[in-house]
Amino acid sequence: MTEPFAGHDVRVVPANAVSGVDLQAVLGTSDPGRCQCQKFKIRGWMWTNSTQLERTAALIEQTGCGDPDARTTSGLVAYVDDEPAGWAAVEPRTAYPKLRDLRVPWTGRAEDKDDDSVWAVTCLLVRKGFRGRGLTYQLVLGAVDFARERGARALEAYPMITQPGRVITWGELHVGARQTFADAGFREVSHPTLRRVVMRVDFRAGA
Repeated sequence: MTEPFAGHDVRVVPANAVSGVDLQAVLGTSDPGRCQCQKFKIRGWMWTNSTQLERTAALIEQTGCGDPDARTTSGLVAYVDDEPAGWAAVEPRTAYPKLRDLRVPWTGRAEDKDDDSVWAVTCLLVRKGFRGRGLTYQLVLGAVDFARERGARALEAYPMITQPGRVITWGELHVGARQTFADAGFREVSHPTLRRVVMRVDFRAGA
């Protein structure tokens, strides 16, 4: 069994502090590379209402890659021994316009969809060769710290429920697994579908 990465092996940094080359090395050329984390950004059907070049340019703009002084960014990059190895998309929930129309975030909840003090983790990706060693957990911890430091009132996630013996493709699991978020201190607030839950960590008393 492969040993988990020790905490000191991993460095999680805002995406604006890294190069576009490093970010694209993590995303690769399969579905994550094609999506460029625009699934919840683009209205309509992503594959017909945008091109690969447009999605890539949008992500570079949203992350502010290569600009350490950028005031905002849309995610985090994890390094293992200085190799780009993982990505977490984390922003105010309002930065994902397509979330407004989906069942998972809202079913059974009385939430203000325009509340930009609530942030969301919408994508977790670990580069091939670094998987299965706890890096997703490190990314979630990094997202919690990042959102809190940037003034978020709460951080949400919409992970899948994984079951022994049931195969889930890597593409399906881009939202993360429930247990990973539970281990990081998130609590389940709703269960809108059989395989998806909404989990949340609050940073302010009474939130």
